[in-house]
Amino acid sequence: MAVNDDESPMNPILEETFYILSKKNCVYKVKLLKVGICLQKERNGLLTSEIVLLDDIIGSRCMRSKRRASDNCVCGPTSNFKSDPQVVDLNSLDGDENDISAYLYIYAYILKNFKMKSGKKRERMTITLRFRSYDRFEDNMREAQKWRNALSHLILMRRAASQLLDLDEKFLHSPRSSSINKLLIILNPRSGMCKARDIYQQKFVPLLMEADIPFDLHVTRFHNDARQLIRSSNLYQWQRGIIVMGGDGIMYEILNGIMERLDWHRALENLTLGIIPCGSGNGLAKSISYSCNEPFDENPVLVSSLNILCGIKAPLDLMRFESKSKTVFSFLSVGWGLIADIDIESERLRVLGSPRFTIWSLARIIGLRKNEGRLSFLRISDEKLQGKVHRENLTATLTRSFSDCLTDFSSPLSSYRSLNQLDSLNLETKERLDHSRRDSFHSLCSRKSTYLSAHESDYLSLSDDCNNSNTQMFGPPSQIPALTQPVPPHWTVYEGEFVMVHAVSVSHIAADCLIAPDAKMSDSVIWLIVIRAGISRTHLFQCLIGLSSGAHVNVPGVEVIPVQAFRLEPKSTGSHIVVDGELLDYEPFQVEIVPGIASVYSRQGQEK
Repeated sequence: MAVNDDESPMNPILEETFYILSKKNCVYKVKLLKVGICLQKERNGLLTSEIVLLDDIIGSRCMRSKRRASDNCVCGPTSNFKSDPQVVDLNSLDGDENDISAYLYIYAYILKNFKMKSGKKRERMTITLRFRSYDRFEDNMREAQKWRNALSHLILMRRAASQLLDLDEKFLHSPRSSSINKLLIILNPRSGMCKARDIYQQKFVPLLMEADIPFDLHVTRFHNDARQLIRSSNLYQWQRGIIVMGGDGIMYEILNGIMERLDWHRALENLTLGIIPCGSGNGLAKSISYSCNEPFDENPVLVSSLNILCGIKAPLDLMRFESKSKTVFSFLSVGWGLIADIDIESERLRVLGSPRFTIWSLARIIGLRKNEGRLSFLRISDEKLQGKVHRENLTATLTRSFSDCLTDFSSPLSSYRSLNQLDSLNLETKERLDHSRRDSFHSLCSRKSTYLSAHESDYLSLSDDCNNSNTQMFGPPSQIPALTQPVPPHWTVYEGEFVMVHAVSVSHIAADCLIAPDAKMSDSVIWLIVIRAGISRTHLFQCLIGLSSGAHVNVPGVEVIPVQAFRLEPKSTGSHIVVDGELLDYEPFQVEIVPGIASVYSRQGQEK
């Protein structure tokens, strides 16, 4: 087995030669690269290649053969591996001591083309490498562990967005550190249609096990339970991050729980947040996937899980909301008027899931409300906005994925076969070669689910002593005049009747609501959507229909204004003020952007 520490991302770190017994003159060269795993096949002088990108690999695991039933003859012929071999964990008592083979399972979720709305979909692939080059199981397992250690290191460096460390022989033969940091999963069993527990058990845990990531689970019991947990716990025991399984309301609790801590700045610097959509709206989960062009709608839970497991730390803007009675922080939206009313009043239809918004939208158009108020805002000039977009695109270019380096692949391949066309690849070892060390390889691509054991995970029980009503909101100081002071003269002021005012810092406020098509996760912009009285019901209906595609921005009577801050002073009653889906007191308030202060997992993450 060759080890190469060359700095080029396309030079192999490890490589091995393998064979197919059923086909003559067919040789495989398998290479572990900094960008992924390359499978080069040579047959009759023709060279083809398949590549599994590191960005699509979530983890790997070493296994051994399972002991056969007692009525099977141990001297019988070996399996031809046309299906998954029967394997068990290394520490299992069911291991077959008569089989010297060691197995390395590599789990990847690749992007494939399909005839569907999005045109793409993530699908599971399992690559199984069978090591039996030596006469002893321990030696074969050492080879499998060497590959796993190298692959694990690559994945770790990808998650840390760091440069690759030297992969010398000492590291390759060393087991992974046992001090791997845990995730904290906060699950709201009542979110949306109350399916969060099932999603956790059936969909998310198997992925965590494949990625070999330890975790703790906390199930919320009451409103603001998550907020109290975050405010009072030692968060630094979960250095890998905090994952929400619920709707956007639980993320709101977590962020504001962090802001109620004296060490809020350290907590935000050290913790990365993620979300698995289990609620009715799921705006943040969709916004993250939208920002990195992932096919969210085909499988929201899988795509969001992979954003966490394959993603890295990316900055997230927050909005600082201040009224006379309180200060809170928002990651999604601040609303007054039509959309806010739909959000709150449709709660009685929560059991229906996301269709509740559509049903209540029709009701609100029929009984349209107009609210009198005064809106003041600090507009971002077109010149400044273009500068922000340019910097965003430049940063994305500079932090491009290693997968882009595939265009530099210089091997003289006669043809390249995309994994999108690869359904299965079954390779088997030669039983004997003339030299003492036998190269070996077995690989197959499987869509079957595999459930493996990971590190021991704990189920937390929140003690009742964390209830504390004497809380204080911290966070960065305001950069705009206090609410009791007049707005500066260079602010723009609208006064009169409004149908709605809705402010967002991300692209989506629900999975099917693209409210700000130009919004980025960290563009330092509040996107203010304003509809004043006088808009026709026809145009208003077009606006609501267009929210699913972003077409509402072109409807007459709809204004989309990029701002740094705004102030809203309601003059009439009858509406609601809503922050991230939470109903707040009906009173004057102001909002300002807090750029890139939080962090979320994203496939196109960028270091702050």
